[in-house]
Amino acid sequence: MRTLDQLLRGVADPTQPLITYYDMSTGERVELSTVTTANWVAKTSNFLVDELDAEPGTRIRIGLPSHWLTMVWILSAWNVAAAVVDHDAQIGVSGPELQADEPHRVAASLRPLGGRFASPPPGFLDLGAEVPGHGDHFVALDPPEASSLALDLEGERLSHADVLTAARPSDVRRVVAPGTLPRDAQLLVDACLGGGSLVLVASATSEQISRVAAQEGGLLS
Repeated sequence: MRTLDQLLRGVADPTQPLITYYDMSTGERVELSTVTTANWVAKTSNFLVDELDAEPGTRIRIGLPSHWLTMVWILSAWNVAAAVVDHDAQIGVSGPELQADEPHRVAASLRPLGGRFASPPPGFLDLGAEVPGHGDHFVALDPPEASSLALDLEGERLSHADVLTAARPSDVRRVVAPGTLPRDAQLLVDACLGGGSLVLVASATSEQISRVAAQEGGLLS
């Protein structure tokens, strides 16, 4: 059976947009094709293994809002056979609020294009400074199995097989407001399996989200 680390390799047209992110409060728009997403995932996976000693079964808490970097980190965790969790983690990822107490702490400035903090965040590795220098290709020495834990969120534990079984492959360009991490993970799987894409719209009114959906040719969800 397939595992979640194989999602990007199975996309029919990797040059097409996979993840598009809008922040209406700043005017930011970032569009990642499957190729670009895979590049970020490879770099992040290498960072996880080389710098944070991630291995199969490592638990990673992603304390980020719905954001393109959140999607990259979900895929990277699965790439190294780690689990995305909301408790008892070895690695904690925080936004600019710098809230994490895990043994390994990483912070994302959430500045455009994954930019680094203006000054090093105390007690944290700066994702924007650390990840870009890692390799563009990643090969797992110990890849996940269908039974490997993929998600442990909100009291529900799901294996790679569970997530894939629950998937509803969609070739739709789906436009969504910020949501929960379990929702984001499942939407990402659905899009990858069906050849669809996601448009995340943050800090927006309903009217703004509708306007983005019209501009992007997407379906509101």
